[in-house]
Amino acid sequence: MAKALLIYTGAALAEIAGCFAFWVWLRSGKSPVWVLPGIVSLVAFAWLLTLIDSDYAGRAYAAYGGIYVAASIAWLWFLEGARPDRWDIVGAAVVLVGASIILFGPRST
Repeated sequence: MAKALLIYTGAALAEIAGCFAFWVWLRSGKSPVWVLPGIVSLVAFAWLLTLIDSDYAGRAYAAYGGIYVAASIAWLWFLEGARPDRWDIVGAAVVLVGASIILFGPRST
């Protein structure tokens, strides 16, 4: 469980950083050079998700979604300086519960 959480957290940070690099380039008018670390970060994100111990990619991606949402709210707060409101927190909690059910729920096969 700890290994999966570390992988998912690393993947979330890599995906958010990669997407943020494109955001900065396209929405903030920064240099296209921002795309290069963005691409590297998105490749790292995809590679990290392949390390999840799951027989099915879709299940690994679905469980990852909750971690991604929570990490995005943390990014909003700590890196962009916008304090999350109660709906951000409640929404992140709901998706984390859903991700936990997908990741840790008993399987019949």
